[in-house]
Amino acid sequence: MSDLPDNPSLIRIARATGDEAAPLPVDLAARVRELRKERAWTLEQAAGEAGLARSTLSKIENGQMSPTYDALKKLAGGLGISVPQLFTPSATPQGGGRMVTTKRGEGAAHATTTYEHELLADQLVQKSMLPYRARIRARAFDEFDGWVRHEGEEFLYVLTGTVRLFTEFYQPVDMSRGDSAYYDAAMGHNVVSTSDDDATILWVTSLA
Repeated sequence: MSDLPDNPSLIRIARATGDEAAPLPVDLAARVRELRKERAWTLEQAAGEAGLARSTLSKIENGQMSPTYDALKKLAGGLGISVPQLFTPSATPQGGGRMVTTKRGEGAAHATTTYEHELLADQLVQKSMLPYRARIRARAFDEFDGWVRHEGEEFLYVLTGTVRLFTEFYQPVDMSRGDSAYYDAAMGHNVVSTSDDDATILWVTSLA
């Protein structure tokens, strides 16, 4: 999380190592079927709304025919969307069954002068969240080179010890084991240990 010049932030590292996947072409047949099922319509109902024959819609959904532009306009109108939206992937994430586990102490290490991070689930690219465990080395606000801030939202959970959470627009908050905070990461923020030993916390940062 440190924004010191010699220590690039985890957010930048995560984005740099995540391969950018080229958008895949939309399967029109699957897209039409998905849109119909989202509305809980039968083939007959969807065909009636679009002013198409049931057999025509069935062939479109099964990839057995390429609809004319006129049929696409009718279909889009019946579904209450525009023609381009027929070719736009669903914004709802589909379950892909991705999973990875990270055993204790096996996360990728990344140390800065103020924090010692252990990245979790680092084998996965294109994540929406960046989870990591952090040992807080800093004991005072002035150990930081100004505020840490970045895009997204962030969740903090204290695992051991006690910490003080500094934020740009709020009074400092003292936190102990089991306490948590959720905040806008674009707001300046820093965390220091207030216990004798370095505190440890779980951080989860959104990457979207």
